[in-house]
Amino acid sequence: MTRWLSEDEERAWRAFRRLLTTLPARLARDLTEDTGLSMTDYEVLSTLSEKPDRRWALKDLAAKMEWSRSRLSHHTTRMQERGLIEREPDPTDARGCLLKLTEEGFLVLARAAPDHLDSVRGRFLDHLDPEELRLLGDLSTRIADLPDKRATRSPST
Repeated sequence: MTRWLSEDEERAWRAFRRLLTTLPARLARDLTEDTGLSMTDYEVLSTLSEKPDRRWALKDLAAKMEWSRSRLSHHTTRMQERGLIEREPDPTDARGCLLKLTEEGFLVLARAAPDHLDSVRGRFLDHLDPEELRLLGDLSTRIADLPDKRATRSPST
């Protein structure tokens, strides 16, 4: 039996869907115009910058981003050609590799971060009071941390 949305649920869902479309698109446009980086470039660079020795297994980064290894591998190949990252053998996975942030990649990230954070503030954070910010963080974490039941289903279900 279908559980149709109430008027309030539909209003909230449509507003959230619109936010999921407009905010990432605007942030991505700002980032590209200001720095020449894509949102994926920024995600890879910023994640690697926070890891010990600025390196992390491609398989783990792909899982964090909810991308396939193949898709991330293709993207990081283009980043490698631009000198932003390097690949190294993964000592724990003969078929895998480690991604390492290069010095050039770190400098590109350091130049991009202030403009990107200005965009994040101007388009998002500055429009929330401290209580709204706390509530949004709690709700986002709760929903994002729900188990992905579709990803764990067996093919026969």
